[in-house]
Amino acid sequence: MPGAGWITNLIDRGPQGAAYDRHMPPRLSALDASFLYLEQPTTPMHVGAVSVFRRPRGGFDYDRLVDLVEQRIALVPRYRQKVRYVPGNLARPVWIDDPDFDVAYHVRRSALPKPGSEEQLTELVARLMSRPLDHTRPLWEMYLVEGLAQGRIAVVTKTHQAMVDGISAIDIGQVILDVSPEPRVVPEELWMPRPEPSGAELVLGAVAEAVARPGEIVDNVRMATGDAMATVSKVAGAAGKLFSMAWTASRPAPGTPLNVDISTQRRFAVARAELEDYRRVRAAHGCTVNDVVLSVVSGALRNWLLSRGEPVNPSSTVRAMVPLSVRGEADVPSSATAGSLGNRVSSFLVDLPVGEPSPVVRLHHVTHAMREHTSGGQSVGADTLVRIGGFAPPTLHALGARAASGFSKRIFNLVVTNVPGPQFPLYAAGARMLEMFPVVPLAKGQALAIGLTSYDGGVYYGFNGDRDAMHDLDVLAGLVHESLDELLTTVA
Repeated sequence: MPGAGWITNLIDRGPQGAAYDRHMPPRLSALDASFLYLEQPTTPMHVGAVSVFRRPRGGFDYDRLVDLVEQRIALVPRYRQKVRYVPGNLARPVWIDDPDFDVAYHVRRSALPKPGSEEQLTELVARLMSRPLDHTRPLWEMYLVEGLAQGRIAVVTKTHQAMVDGISAIDIGQVILDVSPEPRVVPEELWMPRPEPSGAELVLGAVAEAVARPGEIVDNVRMATGDAMATVSKVAGAAGKLFSMAWTASRPAPGTPLNVDISTQRRFAVARAELEDYRRVRAAHGCTVNDVVLSVVSGALRNWLLSRGEPVNPSSTVRAMVPLSVRGEADVPSSATAGSLGNRVSSFLVDLPVGEPSPVVRLHHVTHAMREHTSGGQSVGADTLVRIGGFAPPTLHALGARAASGFSKRIFNLVVTNVPGPQFPLYAAGARMLEMFPVVPLAKGQALAIGLTSYDGGVYYGFNGDRDAMHDLDVLAGLVHESLDELLTTVA
């Protein structure tokens, strides 16, 4: 079947944590450890996804999902590992096998009351995403949500950003998917957890590393004891060229209601559209699908600001940090190319022209800004961003959130992640996936994050917002349709 490599290529790259030493468990990178240290009650550092499925004739229940995860979890060994801190924070934490791993703890069950509406689903997702993960266990959770209208089910995943460790990162929600209704056969594997190292062994390992890199202990103690500048510097250092570009921005991010002190609670909303509509606008105006996406977001933000009575003048802008997956000549991958790991990733700062009333002029502004970035050599290649995020839905959405931590209030107003997904159907134990909505986490001082994924002919937006600051998040999500319709009226 065309495009089957999108799944198989990802699982054949070898297990995560291939550097797992016989004697010493793998240590978290400085960047991954920083996301443990940056986590606060108001900023849980997990990325999420909401996938909606059509229940197959043979049924799909909780036991079936647990069995599927148990069959596939060997493909992602990190999901049976937990974080172990080194005494005295003498070195970065390590990944160790969880001897008490309990798949039933991580795969959970929930149900919506009748009528099982979209509003009930998004409210449940908001509550699930508001809760931080348990750091004493492997840093992920999966929920089977039953009771959706029309006999559908949903699977909600949460994965800590510390686990998104570059090109080897694959989300647990990804490995349960197949390219046909018939599940692929995965060889059974007897898993025997490795013995947990003692505190003394961890200290000896830290001392050995300190002999080679004396500054490591000082850096880690500063990060682990809450030195925010030290932690943020690790993020910036790992981002490399991305922040060398960001810090040279000619002016700070505009003041908007999107940048406020946030609470511990979230709201979630979704929007959907046909990919063909975006392609029609692209063809009519000679731009890219992503230009159309950013123009649609600009129009929605403009009308949302006006609905709030916010001052909007012709020069008003909202600055977005936009990580992109650049896949050659095509804006959206075909089924034959969707799994290519040779793709490049770029990230840009874009001032969205929310003050411009004309949808065509807004689109031209965005197109010009993106072309300027590309021609000016400001794109950031995969060799830099591989340390910030993964390459496939939904893990690529973590890229923007990882880069945003600690910087959003000064440099940009929100993150917009756009990840092209496979343009053919995927299945989980025979259940066809109908929709996939990303949940991009909020950074400190950031009230809104927007993620979208194209999949099987559709475009699916996930809006994650602070519960207090974004009381009208559903209004913003609804304005996406209005903004797209404005552009479609310009297409002959």
